[in-house]
Amino acid sequence: MQRRKFLATTGAASLAQAVGSGRLERAVRILDGVTASGAVSASSLYVSHRGQVFRKAFGAARSPDTVFLLASITKPMTAAAVMTLVDKGELSLHDPVRKFLPDFKGGQRGIVTIRHLLTHTSGLPDMLPENEDLRRRHAPLSEFVKGTCVTPLLFQPGTQVKYQSMGILLAATIAERITGKPFREFLRQTVFTPLRMAQSSLGLGGRKIEETALCQVTGDVGWNWNSPYWRDLGAPWGGAHSTAAEVGRFLEYFLAPHSRLLRPQTAASMIVNQTSGLNEPRGIGFMVKPGSFGKSCSANSFGHYGSTGTIAWADPKSQLVCVLLTTKPASESRDSVLGPVSDAVAESAL
Repeated sequence: MQRRKFLATTGAASLAQAVGSGRLERAVRILDGVTASGAVSASSLYVSHRGQVFRKAFGAARSPDTVFLLASITKPMTAAAVMTLVDKGELSLHDPVRKFLPDFKGGQRGIVTIRHLLTHTSGLPDMLPENEDLRRRHAPLSEFVKGTCVTPLLFQPGTQVKYQSMGILLAATIAERITGKPFREFLRQTVFTPLRMAQSSLGLGGRKIEETALCQVTGDVGWNWNSPYWRDLGAPWGGAHSTAAEVGRFLEYFLAPHSRLLRPQTAASMIVNQTSGLNEPRGIGFMVKPGSFGKSCSANSFGHYGSTGTIAWADPKSQLVCVLLTTKPASESRDSVLGPVSDAVAESAL
């Protein structure tokens, strides 16, 4: 493996070395500006390009190794863990969900497969109708699973792509049923440990919330993104914590996969379109729709956004990886921060 050179985190000269063109400086100016103004309280940027690495913390982030709540960047991590069971022959993407979850029955549920869960084609909703009530009551994940097993399907499985966090929840639950291990432990053993992601965890991983970057949220503090309940629920669709560099390491694996995690062909299958002919291209756990990330990214780019204000993507053509973790919800930062920074990073490799 090529040894990485960790570059200085300040100065235009270092930025130019990091990506070869100096344009990464524009990404840094954007983040300096939004954190100085208070619009974003904390952020961390990680960029790697052909063995060169740039890392920088902004605002209240104490260092580039500050831990953030990833939100839906958790989904491809969960999918990777589930795919290790496929590699071992303990699971098939063609297996019906009810083979492992007998309570998942009725109507067209019998034709829902593991593939449908991992490609957002199951017909399940993103969130349950009773989602807020469950969170307000601090319900355990088992109640979310119970609700998902009976909630009406929104469309015939396999006929369209519609984002569905509850499908990812069932995939993780099936992994628990097969292995007999809590999913957070299974994710640690199968993904985080092999990739040396020591600061990554599903849930808080024993740390205090105050040791992480706090999300910029208001409202009911009993179940919002900064609450002890939500931070340690271990939601496999959005509850992982990590640093920008470790998320970058996860993406870098898919640019040059090795068998310590998945078979190379299995890893390759996750980052290409698995929903040909439907309304949106989707990989296995990953977003693969062209144009989802930087405007200069190739059509083969893959990654994911997170609602807490995070984005992570990799471009196999340029071998460029970008991870930006912030505390500003994506609904408020996607157009003003996440998108512009991604554009600047993508352009840096041209």
